[in-house]
Amino acid sequence: MRERIREIILDSIQIKEELLKNNISQILQISEIVIDSIKKGGKLIVFGNGGSASDAQHIVAELVGRFKKDRPALAALALTTNTSIITALANDFGYETVFSRQLEALAGKLDVALGISTSGKAKNVALGFKQARKMGLKTIALTGGDGGELVKLADVSLVVPSGITARIQEAHITIGHIVCELVEENLS
Repeated sequence: MRERIREIILDSIQIKEELLKNNISQILQISEIVIDSIKKGGKLIVFGNGGSASDAQHIVAELVGRFKKDRPALAALALTTNTSIITALANDFGYETVFSRQLEALAGKLDVALGISTSGKAKNVALGFKQARKMGLKTIALTGGDGGELVKLADVSLVVPSGITARIQEAHITIGHIVCELVEENLS
């Protein structure tokens, strides 16, 4: 098991080295879009399924609360937290609408929609992006694998170079933490 642990950690490191080599520009672009939105009075709206839902909530908590330093709260919202809304929409309209309907109700033109999907194929995230674009929002996708449909729907996409869900999620939260740190540094 020691060797397996070593392999898993090395795999995670290798993926992060690929991000370092190939994705700094996208991370910078994502950060700049979020900073610009919040400076203008908008907010970051984040959503995804399963572990990506947890990542959405984690990123939002870092911005509304704090990341590294005490500062005023920053405007961010996770669409994965209100079980009454999620279950009502899933029951009445179908699960694929749980993010698009919330965006329709809660988003404004200055906001940014950040969708997280390890495969890039989550139908409800794709419909959320379609709704966001219809409303004039900037869209950002964090995906993995080949990026799926989301790369075609997002203004900015960052595809983690892995097909392993756990490694993709580890990279997504690293990217989320970098964005939070840059946003905090530039807005406080």
